[in-house]
Amino acid sequence: MKAMIFAAGMGTRLKPLTDAVPKALVPVCGEPLVSHVIKRLRRAGIDEIVVNVHHFADQIERYLGTHDFGVKISISDERDMLRDTGGGIRHAGPLLRSASGHGRFLVHNVDIISDMDLESLLSSPDRDALAVLPVSERETRRYLLFDEDMRLAGWTDTGTGEVRSPYPGLDVNACRKYAFTGIHLISEDIFGAFGRYGFGERFPIMDFYLRACADYPVYGCVQKNLAIADVGKKETLPEAERVCSEILHRG
Repeated sequence: MKAMIFAAGMGTRLKPLTDAVPKALVPVCGEPLVSHVIKRLRRAGIDEIVVNVHHFADQIERYLGTHDFGVKISISDERDMLRDTGGGIRHAGPLLRSASGHGRFLVHNVDIISDMDLESLLSSPDRDALAVLPVSERETRRYLLFDEDMRLAGWTDTGTGEVRSPYPGLDVNACRKYAFTGIHLISEDIFGAFGRYGFGERFPIMDFYLRACADYPVYGCVQKNLAIADVGKKETLPEAERVCSEILHRG
């Protein structure tokens, strides 16, 4: 199976660390973030990985070219334009499609460290789903909203009260609220669906999900007792070091 790692971002919230290196090469537990993710994907049975690049792209290409991870690694070049997450997937389509054109692929943010059971996720039976989104019961401001069958119904920011959903008048209090993990299991059918809604070259994948979930099944998959750290900003690095150390200690 193939996977994609989002590594093209500017890493603005990690400044000044990302003034000289891309976020993908920021070290946690003495190892670049991208290395942690690649090794996790390989252990889960992924044999082809696509890494998108933009910010300090040469550094990422050089690092990947001088390290043997035991998997085939391809570069989705976004030097010309940063396409955001949805546009990044769409741009990488030729590298992610299987011979059949009807398979699935995994997408993983480069700044996520977790002990998620990726093997179980990859073998999940939701073959009719356009996407399966691993989620967890952790405290945050922004939650994905699901119905009783764990089908995506919307999104909310509890700090501002904002709600986004294709369903007018969605009752947030009647929904199940979970935090997104930054990991997706996506059907290749998504490439055909992108065009249906007029999405162009640059757009967030969550914008697409929140537009398409009324027409296509997008499901949440709850991860129990998940250890996870989002290395999105400098202040979260100590927590990332702690989570990473615990995971490495457990083997």
